[in-house]
Amino acid sequence: MHSTSLHANFNNPTQFIEGWYWALPSQELKVGKVKAVTLLGRNLAIYRGVSGQVVTVDAYCPHMGAHLAEGKVEGDGIRCFFHNWKYDQRGICIDVPSQGKPLPVCIKTWQTAEKYGMIWVWVGEESPSSLPFAPELEEVDCDYMLGTRFVKNCHPNVLLINAIDAHHFNTVHNLPLEIVFDCQDLNANAIAFSNTTRGGDDSGLIRLIRPLYRNEVTYSMCYWYGSTGTVTLGPDFLHFYIMFALRMTEDGKTEGQTILITRKRPGCWGWGINRALLWLTQQVGNYFAKGDTQVFQTIQFDLKTPTKADQSILQFIQHVNRQKALTWKTWEAVDSSISPALFEHEKH
Repeated sequence: MHSTSLHANFNNPTQFIEGWYWALPSQELKVGKVKAVTLLGRNLAIYRGVSGQVVTVDAYCPHMGAHLAEGKVEGDGIRCFFHNWKYDQRGICIDVPSQGKPLPVCIKTWQTAEKYGMIWVWVGEESPSSLPFAPELEEVDCDYMLGTRFVKNCHPNVLLINAIDAHHFNTVHNLPLEIVFDCQDLNANAIAFSNTTRGGDDSGLIRLIRPLYRNEVTYSMCYWYGSTGTVTLGPDFLHFYIMFALRMTEDGKTEGQTILITRKRPGCWGWGINRALLWLTQQVGNYFAKGDTQVFQTIQFDLKTPTKADQSILQFIQHVNRQKALTWKTWEAVDSSISPALFEHEKH
């Protein structure tokens, strides 16, 4: 099984899944400032009003097409630089100086949220679903730290399957374990994989860490919208949480931001402990990333010969292909009535 259909979602550079996508770190957008952002091929202006609310709008003023990121924030609205038309946080025109009154025009706004130090934009027309989270942290207050920002020469879908590629833990990371992933759909947009492990008794490392686990060596992944993944790992008494927020760039490549997360702990001691834990989480993530990062600069993914060890990858591909697809740049829904069998293209 491999993804060659033009209308299959997985590893498709022309479309993506409706959902939440990271736009920029919260700290990069101060009160009263506006940023130009290109997200999944669409040009946006994102600004923070005086109330602290973040607003995302289509980039171009409907009057003459000036980019609104050239304008200025006033209150919780934005005023175009070119002719000073002003739009409120709903995108409604509320002032046209040359007219003396507003005109019945508006700009498209997009649902926007902040979590884990990132600004996220809901890409789609449907009501937003959940922001990405690690299942263990769904109702938990968290501390976080932004980690590495990176670019990879492959599609986000392909980069994400690395974490559930059971066999590569043996071949690349030299872990003497047989890893089998159990799969569970959390909802239509999220899928979780948790591991069972066998063997490793000949390894001194495995014998050393085995007493730290009541059952299996903890490792699980949760994927959201086919683009963002959260990994949970570590001994029973201390879990590490790493989020990989990915977005597709031109030609089906990946721009990503690593987010390190831990449970919020009270007081000054808790703050200090969490800073240390977040630093340690980053080192854990770096250890696993450095082993195979070069693969994703040259890979030409095409799963023609799946094996038993690839079962989790096939489940993820099926999950991605079941979700609602939008078209690159236009953000319009893909016409699912067209038979994928009619369109075949080769990856080059």
